[in-house]
Amino acid sequence: MKKRRKKQSTKKSYTCRILGLIMAITVIAIWGGVLLKRSITESPEDTLVEYMNHIEKKEYEAMYAMIDSWEKGYLEKEEYIQRNSKIYEGIEVSDIKISHIAVKEKKADTVTLSYETSCNTIAGTIQFDNMAELKKTKQGYKLVWQDSLIFPDLESDDKISVTTSKAERGEILDRDGKMLAGKGVATSVGIIPGKLEDRNVSIEKIAELLEIDVETINNKLTAKWVKEDSFVPIETIPKVEEIDLMKIQPEEKTLEEQDCQNKLLEIPGVMLSDVEVRTYELGEAAAHLIGYVQSATAEDLENHPGEGYSAESVIGRSGVEKLYEKQLKGKDGCDIKILDNDGEVKEVLASIFKEDGMDIRLTIDSDLQKSLYEQFKEDPGCSVSMNPYTGEVLALVSTPSYDNNEFIRGLSSKKWTSLNEDEKKPLYNRFRQVWCPGSTFKPVVAGIGLKTGSIDPKEDFGNEGLAWQKDSSWGSYQVTTLHEYEPVIMKNAIIYSDNIYFAKAALKIGSENFMNTLNEIGFNQNMPFGIAMQESTYSNTDKIETEIQLADSGYGQGQILVNPLHLASIYTSFLNEGNMIKPYLKYKEEASGETWIENAFSKENVEEIMQGVEGVVNDPEGTGYAAHRDDILLAGKTGTAELKATKEDTSGKEIGWFSVFTADKSVDKPILLISMVENVKGIGGSGYVVKKDATVLEEYFEK
Repeated sequence: MKKRRKKQSTKKSYTCRILGLIMAITVIAIWGGVLLKRSITESPEDTLVEYMNHIEKKEYEAMYAMIDSWEKGYLEKEEYIQRNSKIYEGIEVSDIKISHIAVKEKKADTVTLSYETSCNTIAGTIQFDNMAELKKTKQGYKLVWQDSLIFPDLESDDKISVTTSKAERGEILDRDGKMLAGKGVATSVGIIPGKLEDRNVSIEKIAELLEIDVETINNKLTAKWVKEDSFVPIETIPKVEEIDLMKIQPEEKTLEEQDCQNKLLEIPGVMLSDVEVRTYELGEAAAHLIGYVQSATAEDLENHPGEGYSAESVIGRSGVEKLYEKQLKGKDGCDIKILDNDGEVKEVLASIFKEDGMDIRLTIDSDLQKSLYEQFKEDPGCSVSMNPYTGEVLALVSTPSYDNNEFIRGLSSKKWTSLNEDEKKPLYNRFRQVWCPGSTFKPVVAGIGLKTGSIDPKEDFGNEGLAWQKDSSWGSYQVTTLHEYEPVIMKNAIIYSDNIYFAKAALKIGSENFMNTLNEIGFNQNMPFGIAMQESTYSNTDKIETEIQLADSGYGQGQILVNPLHLASIYTSFLNEGNMIKPYLKYKEEASGETWIENAFSKENVEEIMQGVEGVVNDPEGTGYAAHRDDILLAGKTGTAELKATKEDTSGKEIGWFSVFTADKSVDKPILLISMVENVKGIGGSGYVVKKDATVLEEYFEK
């Protein structure tokens, strides 16, 4: 009985499987019939639309499959794909639209459709009316291939020509029209492979002289296009000008470059030729400000669609080159034409005119920029300068620096590694950052005390000696200062840079008044300036947490961090009846000050502060007296910010500051200058900065 049941069960299983298979075949047959019916009855209009939709997706095989096989004639699949892809991708076609499709003629097995086409290309929009013939087959409607499906007047022997005319990138100029960035000449070092002698040895010599890898040279020499008589560019180096060599004492760098080029020319097969490049006249002196351009990458092209960039374009990477990229870049010209078999122009399909980039003129004073760089080039730090009445930024310097021309000529991996690993961080843009301001912040605190009514400038705070604490609740913590003097009033406290006075002043002001007023004068907000500057802050949290932190903040320590250009703008209020002037970088023919923050302090407040900051530079006891001049009235404030892990720490850095400005509005060349050096410990403190700024001002006023 058991065996019989098993046989019956197996038989039933086989029967179920056969029935299932029959049902599946039936379903497939039904759906296949539906699909076949749909394909056969698909309209010629739908076929045309589908064909056109494949173009933008670069689905050339699918397009080829939609052409009637009997009408393909000479056109093989590979030939079809090559012609269509070369044309459509060569003109960078996009956004193809067809409209107003209508039956123009209908026969037994063919339909002729008329339609309108529009598409975007590298040379702008192309619009045209066209005709397409479709043939009815067992598989549905198929297109009858003609080259005119691409463009109406295109024939099989015709070619599509795309010609571009490169736009000139605009120049960057200083306030006097001197070029900061623009066209220049460099020297291209190339190799003619067929003329190399003892190839491996020669290539090693070339690599050593140019400070590049042998592999880099070999890769360029083995490129597919290279022939024995080709000039293969290897590296772009500075051009040595005869006029520079004729100087009584040529620069050491110029002599080194000349020696390198002479040694290169001694190697058979090496040639030097002039090449046009973008040049940065001030080089290291303005690299962080001006920035540099580089070739556009695939990512750039993806991020800037429809903006006229191509693989041959350059794009601003940093500084002013990046800030004013849209104005500087210009717009390349382009023509798309149909050429006949003889190369004659048959039709111009689209054309856009070349538009050269705009020149950008800055408020920068090149001589001042160079002077500041030369003074501080070995010191990690920065300098900012502006006209305190108009807001024109005269200089923005970060030191040490790098030569932005090297990014144009091509930076070797060795040089790139050296720049990145240099402990002085030459690539780091210091004028964009925030720093502990030390005593340069005291005039600001004085202004806050006067504005809030917390301080009477004539009140004597009393002589506490050289160390003070509020009470025993501070434990062992004390505020220290360097000088004793009397009376201990605001003016004298600024002149003698008294930490104790300003710690007391901050406590009198109170943390809420202190924070609120700082917020009112630009703390914790973006500066209205083209180049992004880090926000000034007064705490690592959202508020001043303790009484000691508040006291330390009063003399520019604690957690106070200020951007140098922001500090300069605050200082402009001392010369503009309490109004802070907005800094700007793009030159205006009629320069006039635009208020950034109105009534940062009152007119009466700043008059009190001015007595102190004038004394800093002009009183023999003042900490900035080394910058004193008999011909021009200057005012300012020195500062030394101590960066210590603890109060007892003796190994911390000391940031040196000097803020100095012309105090008389009638002076011919008004200037406000702030310089900062990251570590002045053991080299004279803030006095080191004062002396260097004094030299810069001497050169500035003599010009």
